[in-house]
Amino acid sequence: MARNKHPEETVEKILDVASRLFLEKGYEHTSIQDIINNLGGLSKGAIYHHFKSKEDILIAVTDRMTMESNQGLAKIRDASAMNGKEKLQEIFKASINRPVQKDIFTVAPDFQNNPRLLDSLLRETVEVVAPYYILPIIKEGIENGSIQTEFPEQLAELIILAANIWMNPMVFDSSPEESYAKFMVFRQMMQGFGLDIVDEEMVQRLQELAVIYNKKK
Repeated sequence: MARNKHPEETVEKILDVASRLFLEKGYEHTSIQDIINNLGGLSKGAIYHHFKSKEDILIAVTDRMTMESNQGLAKIRDASAMNGKEKLQEIFKASINRPVQKDIFTVAPDFQNNPRLLDSLLRETVEVVAPYYILPIIKEGIENGSIQTEFPEQLAELIILAANIWMNPMVFDSSPEESYAKFMVFRQMMQGFGLDIVDEEMVQRLQELAVIYNKKK
């Protein structure tokens, strides 16, 4: 078989196939051999040339999903027609309603048994999402009076760590009822900052995602 002159195309093909299999079978029930069998003639060596393990493939799949998500966050952050409070509300609404969110909850393994994946999520949350997407919105909200806080950096981290880590059933194994309780505490906490950014529709959608994750376990 001729050598692929475009390795980036090979990587995309591997990720496309892996994404589909993770969705169909679940991460835990998909093997490297399953991925190879669906690559149309690519060898095991072709996979291991780009990825050392199935976990590396999963991280690349979730990184690609995250990149798409961050593009959406940037659009909301840079929108001129909304104030800071409205942008935060729109970010939460868009994040939980985007089609890929269901895919993420379907694909993801137990984060507690995958420390590299948990570390990747934590770093992305603290080092990328908080400072580059949430913090600019909070600072804008302070300037236009829609957000009141003397500690914008810490509030940005608190909001996104609670949303991405503490309320995430993929990180903390929670029943739908326990997840609902966390959502309500987060809602009340945000209201304490004058940020009524989580409505009942969002809470219901978050419950649905928690149910999806619990069903696949």
